[in-house]
Amino acid sequence: MIDEKPKCAYLFKNGHRCGEGPTDDGHCFWHSTNIIKDKLSDKDKLEEWARSGKSMEGFSLKFAKLGNINLVNSDAKDGYDLSDADLYHADLSGAHLFRLNMSGSSLMKSDLSGANLNCANLTNVNLLGTIFANTKIEHTKWCDEIRQEKEAEKALRNESRDAARDLHEQAEEIYRNLRKATESRGQFENAGHFFYKEMIMRRRQLDRWTLPWFFSKLVDIFCGYGEKPIRVVSFSLAVIFICGLFFAVIGIQYNGNIIAMRIEYGVAQNFINLLDCIYFSVITFTTVGYGDMTPFGWSKPVAGFEAFIGSFTLALFVVVFVKKMTR
Repeated sequence: MIDEKPKCAYLFKNGHRCGEGPTDDGHCFWHSTNIIKDKLSDKDKLEEWARSGKSMEGFSLKFAKLGNINLVNSDAKDGYDLSDADLYHADLSGAHLFRLNMSGSSLMKSDLSGANLNCANLTNVNLLGTIFANTKIEHTKWCDEIRQEKEAEKALRNESRDAARDLHEQAEEIYRNLRKATESRGQFENAGHFFYKEMIMRRRQLDRWTLPWFFSKLVDIFCGYGEKPIRVVSFSLAVIFICGLFFAVIGIQYNGNIIAMRIEYGVAQNFINLLDCIYFSVITFTTVGYGDMTPFGWSKPVAGFEAFIGSFTLALFVVVFVKKMTR
């Protein structure tokens, strides 16, 4: 009976086992965490491995010297697979990584200076401390929530508040790093998204219902930290409609008559009066004040409150809109 050839202990996501021969730790050369791939020949071997079409899933490449490596799959639509790999402190400066699938990998403190990451898949990647100086990141695929953010939510569900705060702090640093990287490449839409996430991560480090937390939450609701002008518009429309309903219930004056919604007026007349009250709410919110309609009684404080909110909100919209347009 022929003994089966020993295989690497690494299991791929599809359940298959790596077919390479194991080293002393039971894993093959590429999956072994005890072997540092810092020789020039290691870079050449990795390029050759990639060109062979074999998966590089789960490779241990921490501290690897891979500067200017070429991992571009020029013969196919999809890039090579380097998912779930460990690239901690790896030197990838000047690397050609176009369309490379690095989902689930760790790029913690790795150097991607001058690398080509165009169209690469960086979903669920650990990007803490990653260097993106002059890195090409056109059409790079990012995830909506980075790994630390997801782990922080799990920690909160497990009531590990201190662990969640530490993870949110890491997430804030990563989003700030990504914001600077995308800004430097002129990707202002992505930069705005990363800035918004950065501010959310900063807020989640605060104790709930404290004054700083409440103020940060309020700014998020009003304008998304200056990145979501539509929220200002939605808030304005909501205030106008709600105040219009108040005016319709309390009543406003027009040429000595009271405009209000009353049961005895009927549906058609009440609808017309509601429209008149919403019109009055609009001119009050925008502080136009034509003078054709005036508040009285309890409608006066409502009108004063709406005018104050309106002047503040219109100024806020101008600031947010200009910020978005001048990027």
